Amino acid sequence: MAHGKNYRNAKALFDREQEYSPAEAVRLLKEMQTAKFDETVEVHFRLGLNVRHADEQLRGTMMLPHGTGREQRVAVFAEGDKAREAQEAGADIVGSADLAKQIEEGFTDFDVAIATPDQMGTVGRLGRVLGPRGLMPNPKTGTVTFDVAKAVKDAKAGKLEYRTDRGANVHIPIGKKSFDERALVENYAALIEEIVRAKPSASKGRYIKKITLTSTMGPGIHVDPTRTREIVEELDGATQEAVEATA
Repeated sequence: MAHGKNYRNAKALFDREQEYSPAEAVRLLKEMQTAKFDETVEVHFRLGLNVRHADEQLRGTMMLPHGTGREQRVAVFAEGDKAREAQEAGADIVGSADLAKQIEEGFTDFDVAIATPDQMGTVGRLGRVLGPRGLMPNPKTGTVTFDVAKAVKDAKAGKLEYRTDRGANVHIPIGKKSFDERALVENYAALIEEIVRAKPSASKGRYIKKITLTSTMGPGIHVDPTRTREIVEELDGATQEAVEATA
């Protein structure tokens, strides 16, 4: 597929074969003029996990220090008092069998689905629709709970769910291109810390094989996967060197 002029110009700014430090990668991405809208900045991991084994699958949730910059639409499966709690907490869509029917008919205009445990009989029938989209409520990620108010508020605040796909890859947004460099680097550092912390105990060999930083319309920048510590300190050092160079 042929790419546009902005994409080609962005690719010319860096070496596609080189692995950059996180701070360098963020700076390069910020310099690229690739779209007229505020693009989402994403991190893609290729992990050395055999996801066919249950004990090598990776799944969890986290909050980024600066959020994602995206307004989350939240759907809640609940009835009675719990439905009212969800609405008061800011849920965008609340329902039960009626909501399930809408989803079966093709409605998926939401980013997070939450359900009370008593609703899982209804929600379970939606696995073919919600599962492939990563929207299926799960107690491990706090989206199957009677504390719907907290779950809705966390989702609205930018709580992220991450999981390995069939190829042992993880794809996570870390903000918007309009974020300043420090915010993006601090979000990246928090994400790396979480991925390292969540490493399955059964994992053998090289865990993080490849990291790519990109934006919605931009080319991928390879980030050095061995840089997992002192990421923000490196940004501070690079900033100080730039100040001294211009003094």
